[in-house]
Amino acid sequence: MLHIINAFLRPITSPDIPCGQMLVDAGKIVAIGETVDAPAGCEVIDAEGKLVCPGFIDAHTHIGLHEEAVRWEGADYNEMSNPVTPEMRAIDAINPLDEAFDVALRGGVTTAVTGPGSANVIGGTFCAIKLHGDNVDDMVIRESVAMKIAMGENPKGCYGQQGKKLPITRMGVAALLRGTLAKAKKYAADIEAAKAEGKPAPFDFQMEAMLPVIRREIPLKAHAHRADDILTVLRVCREFDVDVTLDHVTEGHLIVDKLVDAGKPVLVGPSLGSKSKFELKEKSFATPGVLHKAGLEVCIITDAPVIPLNYLPLCAGLAVREGLEEDAAWRAITINPARAAGIAHRVGSLETGKDADFVIWNGDPLRDIQARAAQVFVDGEAVL
Repeated sequence: MLHIINAFLRPITSPDIPCGQMLVDAGKIVAIGETVDAPAGCEVIDAEGKLVCPGFIDAHTHIGLHEEAVRWEGADYNEMSNPVTPEMRAIDAINPLDEAFDVALRGGVTTAVTGPGSANVIGGTFCAIKLHGDNVDDMVIRESVAMKIAMGENPKGCYGQQGKKLPITRMGVAALLRGTLAKAKKYAADIEAAKAEGKPAPFDFQMEAMLPVIRREIPLKAHAHRADDILTVLRVCREFDVDVTLDHVTEGHLIVDKLVDAGKPVLVGPSLGSKSKFELKEKSFATPGVLHKAGLEVCIITDAPVIPLNYLPLCAGLAVREGLEEDAAWRAITINPARAAGIAHRVGSLETGKDADFVIWNGDPLRDIQARAAQVFVDGEAVL
């Protein structure tokens, strides 16, 4: 049992505790407050007034699938053999021994949602994992978080630029998405009809992967930068009554009223770096603040390795500088991404019953670029 004392606790979902304590047992938080009833024999860690907060969470990365310091050998995030590959699963390509995991932990990031890139119109499923371990099966929080889809330049560029191969246009991207959703709806109906008639159910490997989307068990995870692409995603989701998270939303500040009407989580980023393509011409750290002020649930993402995961708190701090409320910035890299990924019952805040994933800082990582994680804990185990 671990007893943290003299900590400046930032639980996220409740007010800060300037001098508090936390009790950890069997990888879980069992008590938190100004004082806790700790039994004799606990291992005591004196935080000496340092900031203690939940481990950060990034809701959109490719960590483990796009490895550091390699070329095609470690590029396992885009199956560019077909623009529609819903049967791909991130868990089958994650290398937890990649150095990016240690780098992320050193930046206070303990959980990431990771999965396929944006080459394909439909790329496969993302999963949520802890960032400490040597076997991905032991690191999984939720194996199937969302089904990745991509709009705009990336699928057009990967396939249309090869010649006369669908999709060449944005019409083609939307048509492939619609066609797959329509086929999945029919497949689900055929299964129910077969059951009712006592006949063997049909089987299609790709359509099996789409059933959780059609049944609203998982959302689509939509790569969309431009305003028109975002609105196309929302239009198609309304047509087929499926759920969605809006990822990147680079031009989200241009269609705030439409996003408010949709009421979907907005995952903003990566905002650090150059405007490397046309879709990014409106990129700005002001966007998270604009969307938050409109009442939307905002997450800040790195799209790692586009931005290395250890810079997630830096990105949150830069968003604060450009108008995002500081409390909202903390939530944007903790509880909000946890909710967007359906894992808030385990991570994203310091609460009794949740996983003991927390960080002791020697400064405020959103305010001080020189702040470092003094200690990092995952499931109550010191990993740094």
